[in-house]
Amino acid sequence: MLPVVVDAHHHLWDLSAGRYPWLQDGYNADTFMGDYTALARDFQHAHYAEARRGVRVKATVHIEAERARDEQLAETRWLHQTAGLWGFPNAVVAHAWLDRPDSEDMLLAQLEFPLVRGIRCKPATTGRPDLAPPGGPGSMRDPRWQDGLALLDKHGLSLDLRVPYWHLAEAADVLAGFPGLRVALNHAGLPWDRSEDGLAHWRRGMAGLAALPNVTVKLSEFGVRGRPWDYASNARVVADVLAMFGPGRCMFGSNFPVASLRIGYAPLVGNLRRMLDGLDEGQRDAVFHRNALDFYRIALTESAL
Repeated sequence: MLPVVVDAHHHLWDLSAGRYPWLQDGYNADTFMGDYTALARDFQHAHYAEARRGVRVKATVHIEAERARDEQLAETRWLHQTAGLWGFPNAVVAHAWLDRPDSEDMLLAQLEFPLVRGIRCKPATTGRPDLAPPGGPGSMRDPRWQDGLALLDKHGLSLDLRVPYWHLAEAADVLAGFPGLRVALNHAGLPWDRSEDGLAHWRRGMAGLAALPNVTVKLSEFGVRGRPWDYASNARVVADVLAMFGPGRCMFGSNFPVASLRIGYAPLVGNLRRMLDGLDEGQRDAVFHRNALDFYRIALTESAL
C-alpha cells in the first residue's frame, strides 16, 4: 500500500495567464532534464490531481516555477486563487531576489499572502564541477546575497536552496553563518554524476550541510540527463542521504511535472517507499508527511485533494 504523503515540492503553471520564459520564450535542452518539450503545456490543478491519482496526498507545497521575474507577486496571487478554489497548494515558496536594493520590500510584499512560507532564489553557479565557485554578484559568497539570507531569517522565511552538487560545500560554508535560517535543500543535492568520483564529491558537500542542524533535505528529483529512472542508483543516493541527515531531516517531494519526464507519480512514491523499508513506521511517516508539515508550518484542513 502506498503511504500518505505531503508533497513538499511541486509546480503548477497556466501558460495563458503568465509568462514562463523557459517554457515559452526559448528552449534550452542543455539541462539535467534533457528533452523537456513535454512540459511546455499547462500544468494546473486538474493535471496535478490526475498525475497523483492513486496516491493520497494530504497537502502540497508549491515551489516557484521560474515565472517571469516581473511577475513574482502575480504567481503568488494566482496560487492563492488556486488554493482557494481547489484546496491546494497549502504552502507557497515564492521568488524574490536576495541581492537587490528592494529585496526587503519584495519579501514583505510576498508575506502579505498567507500561504507564503519561504523563498527560492537560485544563486549564480558555475556550469561544471571543475570550475571554481564564482564569488561574484548573485553568488552565495556575494555579501549582498548573504544580506538577503539575513532578511529571510529576520522575517521568519525559509530558504529553498537549489544548487548543483559541486556547490554544496560552498553552501555549507555560507550557511554556517546563518544558524537560525531554516533551509530546505532541493533534490537531494542534485547528484548528477553517478560515477564513484562524482558521488564522492557529492557526499563531501552533503556531509558539510548535514553538520548544520537547520538544513533539511528533499528526497526529490532523481533524474539524470540521458538516463532512465534507475532504482538501484537512486536507492543508493537515498540511503546515503538518510545516513547523513537521518529520517527526521528528510522529506518527500515529487517535483512534478518535471519528474514526470522519467517516472509516474505513483511509481515514484512506491519506489521511495521500498527504499525506506529499513525505517520504522514512524520514521517513514516523518519522511513522507510529518517533516514537511512541520517545516512549512502547514495546518491541515479539509482539502479538495
